[in-house]
Amino acid sequence: MSPTDGTCDPAFRSVGEAFAEIQGRDPAGAAVAVWHQSRLVVDLWGGAAAGTRSWDRDTLVMPYSVSKPLTAVCVLLLVARGRLGLDARASTYWPELRCEATVRQLLDHSAGLVALERPAPASAFLDWEELCGRLAEQEPAWAAGSAVGESPLFYGHLLGELVRRVDGRSLGQFLRDEVCLPRRLDLHVGVRPEDQSRVADLVPAPGFPGDGGGPLRAAALGNPPGVADPGLVNSRAWRAAEVPAVNAHVTARAVAQLYWGLARGDILPRGLVDELSTVQASGVDAVTGSPAQWGLGVAIEPDGWGMGGLGGSLGWWSEEGGYALAFVTAYLDSHDRSAQLENAVRGSIGLPPL
Repeated sequence: MSPTDGTCDPAFRSVGEAFAEIQGRDPAGAAVAVWHQSRLVVDLWGGAAAGTRSWDRDTLVMPYSVSKPLTAVCVLLLVARGRLGLDARASTYWPELRCEATVRQLLDHSAGLVALERPAPASAFLDWEELCGRLAEQEPAWAAGSAVGESPLFYGHLLGELVRRVDGRSLGQFLRDEVCLPRRLDLHVGVRPEDQSRVADLVPAPGFPGDGGGPLRAAALGNPPGVADPGLVNSRAWRAAEVPAVNAHVTARAVAQLYWGLARGDILPRGLVDELSTVQASGVDAVTGSPAQWGLGVAIEPDGWGMGGLGGSLGWWSEEGGYALAFVTAYLDSHDRSAQLENAVRGSIGLPPL
């Protein structure tokens, strides 16, 4: 097998060259996809998926926080249908929840439920009701709306429980039924038994996930423990569970198609896409330690909106370039690779590098 497979429009040859270079140095596989002008112009994959198994067209991989917008889309679909109110208290739908945040504040990372005080075992990730019970009783780290901080592990439970309360389906089932199946999107929260053999094993780079960040980073990422442990995240039990903040399993092709559909207004009403992609909360993020501008489930930058994941994966819509880019990787390292690929995309359509 060649280092990379798939298709690449000749006009985007530099993207293929950049991806081949990345795959030449990374010890585990990846995939990249780009939608531009209503076409899938790049759809490439390569490298190792697990052991001697090569990455193929339908390999799935966990992209960490690239998962979060999938949860947000489900909630916003219920907003569009009048089942949830953006500015209603979340406790309207989840009465046990002590946090006074609105649905909007849960979506835009200003609710304050970023860490648990009471130690939780790694097995709590695999028990939806246990983890939601712990979140319901937890006092937030700040008054809702008074600060910003990404909820790295719990974003999907906080919003997914609202979906379950008003709809009856789990977040993963709702996503499958209402978003993915109608559009043939290969995106999963809760991998089914028949798809387990398609999943790539995550391989951490030395020192992953690193130090630094804001004052709450260690607590927010470390309780329950194991989110960076290959022994947990490469297990069948983890892949089958629903941990929607981080453990969607996706193809790059499907992530890029999702962003293309969102930008065109094909998934959510245009008004909600405008809200999703407009800054709702901003400031120095208490978890990441970096300046942040949050929309409804996505990060906002001058060029566009989307979400990166711990370890280097990315899903992005460029307003300036009119392209959707997805890079998903099994090798957990920096975001330098997605930046290299995005600059190759920009060069292909005559835009300066970021």
